Amino acid sequence: MPNEKTPIVAHVNLLWCAHQRVGGSEEYLIRQLAGLQQALSENDEPEISCTLHLGRRLAAERHELDSFTQVVSRCDVDRQATRVAIEHTALARATRAADLVHHGGGTLPIVRSSTPTVLTIHDLQYLRFPQYFSSSRRRYLQAMMPRSARVATTITTPTAHVADDVARSFSVDREKIVVVPHGVPTLTADPAEVQHQREVLGNGQPLVVYPAITHPHKGHLRLIAAMQRLRDAKLVLIGGVGSAEDDVLNAIAASPHPEQVIRMGRVSDEMRNALIAAADVVAIPSEEEGFGAPVIEAMTLGTPVVCSDIGALREVAGNAAILVGHEPENIADGISHALESRDTLLSAASARVRDFTLEASGSALRSAYIRTVETA
Repeated sequence: MPNEKTPIVAHVNLLWCAHQRVGGSEEYLIRQLAGLQQALSENDEPEISCTLHLGRRLAAERHELDSFTQVVSRCDVDRQATRVAIEHTALARATRAADLVHHGGGTLPIVRSSTPTVLTIHDLQYLRFPQYFSSSRRRYLQAMMPRSARVATTITTPTAHVADDVARSFSVDREKIVVVPHGVPTLTADPAEVQHQREVLGNGQPLVVYPAITHPHKGHLRLIAAMQRLRDAKLVLIGGVGSAEDDVLNAIAASPHPEQVIRMGRVSDEMRNALIAAADVVAIPSEEEGFGAPVIEAMTLGTPVVCSDIGALREVAGNAAILVGHEPENIADGISHALESRDTLLSAASARVRDFTLEASGSALRSAYIRTVETA
């Protein structure tokens, strides 16, 4: 192990991170690394030298990473076969002398290395909801993730819920799993834009916003059904196109009042913040989450949250959100309750968000790196 005067040489594999295609996993790792940079600037010893390996699109679009040393692949790493090949060749050569390699995408390369590894597992959705994965993707994860979890020196997860799930599902020692919570920066929204969106979208009616890609497990269909019980409210769906997009659009069209639901799609970060801040409620009816960053994002922007009563969301929300079952009537009742309990929820939320800062996330990752080289 390096001593206190010798830097820990860490390399981070972000080749798996296809920009705007891996959902919340991208934000989780990017914000975590931004927090790590803050933690490193505030702690002199041991020094950690961190190099990122990533694709061209991610390097060009995510300027939060500019302060790190970067190795940008010239190949199309969005293609899984290409990315896997690079991990076993160029990445393996570049990290041979490292003190640790952090793989952020839930799997390790097949060929084992003597270099200590940190493995981030975001969730186990492929085990809980295999029907939402293609057969090839499911087979890949079934083959790779359990093996990777057992081989890794240290595993990091966004919540204790995922940590316990990983330990139980893969028969790994819970002691080698470190919870590194999602770090959410202080978000702001332009007041004029917030007011404009309230007037244009809400028009005096309660406004419900759901920021999520349209994957099946995100629960859009149940939320659309719930809106039929809230006839005086409007629902705005923002986020990228997922595999359930057609089902979502068909559900809106088949609704008795399709004008009640607006599908805006992906919007800029500035517009996303404005829409969340303009909302009377942010609803998150997911079946499964590894963390659920929109819970904390909504709280930082001063909007009450209604979310599914499931492990990770329950852990993250604490007592600062309305937790509901999956049925449309449960969701509708929760939204009504949140509209009536705004002040109480926001008071609890202001305390809750202090547990999920960039600094807290980065400090936890730094500790995981130090632990990895100490125990290897």
